[in-house]
Amino acid sequence: MATDQEPSAPQIISITPLLKRLWPSPAASNVTADEIALAISHIFTDQLSPVQTGALLTCLHFTGWDRRADVIAKCAEAMRAAASKVDSEALAKVVKTRGKSEGQYQGGLCDIVGTGGDSHHTFNISTTSSILGSSLLLLSKHGNRASTSKSGSADLLNCTLPAPPDLMAVTPETISKVYEKSNYAFLFAPVFHPGMKYVAPIRRELGWRTIFNLLGPLANPVEEIVEARILGVARRDIGPVFAEALKMGGASKAMVVCGEEDLDEISCAGTTFCWRLVDRSTHTKPSPSDIDIESFTVEPTDFGLPPHQLSEVSPGKEPHENAAILMRLLQNQLPKDDPILHFVLMNTAALFVVSGICEVDTSSMGEGDDGKVIAERGPGGGRWKEGVRRARWAVESGAAWRQWRQFVEVSNSFGN
Repeated sequence: MATDQEPSAPQIISITPLLKRLWPSPAASNVTADEIALAISHIFTDQLSPVQTGALLTCLHFTGWDRRADVIAKCAEAMRAAASKVDSEALAKVVKTRGKSEGQYQGGLCDIVGTGGDSHHTFNISTTSSILGSSLLLLSKHGNRASTSKSGSADLLNCTLPAPPDLMAVTPETISKVYEKSNYAFLFAPVFHPGMKYVAPIRRELGWRTIFNLLGPLANPVEEIVEARILGVARRDIGPVFAEALKMGGASKAMVVCGEEDLDEISCAGTTFCWRLVDRSTHTKPSPSDIDIESFTVEPTDFGLPPHQLSEVSPGKEPHENAAILMRLLQNQLPKDDPILHFVLMNTAALFVVSGICEVDTSSMGEGDDGKVIAERGPGGGRWKEGVRRARWAVESGAAWRQWRQFVEVSNSFGN
């Protein structure tokens, strides 16, 4: 006997007409980024069948349309729209109160994130750099468990001692309270993007990278109030695409980086390719037409640091091993010339440069700061060595460690 459909069951939507136009030539069929984003949005509400979801992701992958700037930008917008809602107005008030503007940094939220998938299994650089960055900036680190490495950002943080933060406790309802007590917050993707659970098993079965491997770095749940970011990509050809996608999405202060080894960080070993968004506007709210994309390269020497082979920076470490290194680093227990420390300093420095906080004549960071800014400019006009000076201060003064401990404390204070 037939049973009635549950009232709350989602209505399945067919995208067969779109799939027919997507293959083999979306351009010839005049497919638009908006159409693709609409189809993607149905995934988050469980309105696409697994077969059609798999077909959509496959078409996008093998036509290369999942690597187009307009498609990435529109699909990231759809993913953010489907995220659990944050009270942006309330959060913006807390950020305005807590954030300390300096130079060209306005005191807003910042993020540093990579696409993953570079197969180098290096130390968790962007996560560590995000914590160092919180010494002077407000950090909103969007992250997840590992998908292509042994130690994802959430895996790492869950292994920190003496007590890890409660990542599940940082929610749309508590995020403002976190920033009342700390400059740092980790936004765990499963908490803020519950709709991703519908595509997870399909991604695993497909066996190749899909558009969702690229959307994560652009899907920060508090995107609309993110001021600055560093975004690492694992392929050089994707760099300008991501820069253009950021521009289309309204970003005005960002830099996309790719180490020449196909590394989704600024490389400690050699050349890094950079694509930086530069705001040419003369008004408060720039439009995409006001934003230029400048490309250049940087080397470790531009940061005043020596190069180190990637084999020196903890390849293949398990989360608990990387967590132990992180704790030692934050407590200033690593040698000043440690390769991992240098790797972290470079990437933190880049975040400081892009935020604009280095654009000052003197500094007053706190105890241990002599106020002597390194005004020397390197590639792209960045004060990379000043960024390193600030990153070292974050470690040696204990400022980064204090922000981390405050985050751990507040995240564990909400209860379950």
